[in-house]
This record gives sequence, C-alpha cells and structure tokens, in this order.
Amino acid sequence: MSAPARAGRAPPAPAELDARPVELRSGSGSTIRGWLARGHPGAGAVLLLHGIGASAAEMAGRARFLAAVGYSVLAIDFRGHGASGSAQTTYGALESRDARAAVEWLRAALPGERIGVIGISMGGAAALLGPVPLKVDALVLESVYPTIDAAIRNRARAWLGPLGGLLAPLVERLMLPRQGVRAADLRPVDRIGAQTAPLLVLAGAADPYTPLAESRALYRSARAPKALWEVPGAGHVDLHAFARTEYERRVGGFLDRRLRVQTARAPIAEAPIAAATGRP
Repeated sequence: MSAPARAGRAPPAPAELDARPVELRSGSGSTIRGWLARGHPGAGAVLLLHGIGASAAEMAGRARFLAAVGYSVLAIDFRGHGASGSAQTTYGALESRDARAAVEWLRAALPGERIGVIGISMGGAAALLGPVPLKVDALVLESVYPTIDAAIRNRARAWLGPLGGLLAPLVERLMLPRQGVRAADLRPVDRIGAQTAPLLVLAGAADPYTPLAESRALYRSARAPKALWEVPGAGHVDLHAFARTEYERRVGGFLDRRLRVQTARAPIAEAPIAAATGRP
C-alpha cells in the first residue's frame, strides 16, 4: 500500500488547475511525486501515466481538458523520471508498481469516486504489467507496445533501416535483464486479457514504433467491453495534441459513460465509434 501523501518537491502543474503536490511510496522502491487537482464530487478521477523519458509535464494538455469538465486529475512522475528521483527504467515492469500505488492512493484520497487511467506508451504498459489487474473503472491505452521484443525491433528498424532488424537482438541483450526484469516480463499483450475494466485503445495509424497491426493484436487480446480508435496520420506522438478535438470527443465520451455518477454528469460531446471497433 502507498504511504499517505505529504507536501514535497513535485513536478510543476498547470497553474490554472490549483493542484497540490503529492508524494507516495511505491512498491518499486521509489518515492513517487506528482500533483492532484480536485474536480467536482461524483465526477470521477483520472490518473495520467506518461511515457518513457517524459514526465507529468507532458500530460498537462490532457489534465486541462479533464479538469475543465470536472474530473479530479492525478499526474505522477514514474520512478527515474522527473521529480521522482533517479532509477533505471524497466519499460513498464517496476513502473507498474508506481501505477498501482497511485491508484491506491487516489482511491483512499477520493473515496467513492470512480477511477479511470490514461496510459501513454510505457505508461500504458505499466497499467497492464502488474501481477493482478488494476482495480479501475475505465482504462485508456495509447500507443502501447505488445511485447518489448517488438518495441526494440521496430525502433531499431526505424532508426537504422534494414540493419536495425539484424541488430535488434544485440540491443535487447544490452538492455535486458535490468533490475531482474527480463523480456518475458514485458509482454502487455499477454496481460491485457486479464483486465476487466472497460477499455479504449488508441493507435497512430502511421506509428513506426508500434505499427497498427501490433495495436490491433493488442486490442484483439483484450476482453469486452472495448473499443479501438485508429488515429489517421498519427505516428508515435502525443495523440491529444495531434487530434485534440476528436481526442476530447472520443476519450471524453468514454470516460463520461464510465466514471460519472448521474448527478455529476456534464455535457461532453461524444463521437460515434464504429461498430467494428466495439463500444464500451
């Protein structure tokens, strides 16, 4: 379980959100820092999980959008990122303990609120890789790799061309194991089927790091209710910044259905989701 939050050094939050600093202890062995912006009672709460090499600062656009329609928002820096100290990244494995500690802290801080998670790339992997599924009410996964083998291979090819494919096994041996984490521990595609929360998968249709075929395979491995949004023209980029209006319609509509109690509902325009992708 995470320790109670106390004021401390924290990543900067958007000034207009009137957020307070949060500090909690994670099972990863790290002290995790972030910030919480409180929303309307009954509107639900959303945990934002950034990607590798990023921080809570990269989630500011999503935080503003969510706070503007009443959600409470918790954004954290993973271990070894931003204000959460120095540590080797494990590509989602130990970071999954940070995600779990943050969910537990949020549930204790806002009892009775329904909780959603938006996980970006490594953040989405961290939401899936724990020993048991996160106890949340909605899960949004953006640009999440299905296996670390595929993630390394795709990046090597994108950076080095055909030679990258040949060097990928060597790169993987240099990267892993790390802090006891092996490639076999980094397979979100094997864990997503255990997740029972309604799921929305987002994928850039032109993503060279997580090709569309791999995102579709991840989606197929998930149980219903689920939906898939393939973002036309998007690579491995900030999908909110890339397609802001449509992102806010789709993600906002999904969270609205799953997190708000009836008395706290706010008008959020919702885009229709094609029947072929499901409708959670």
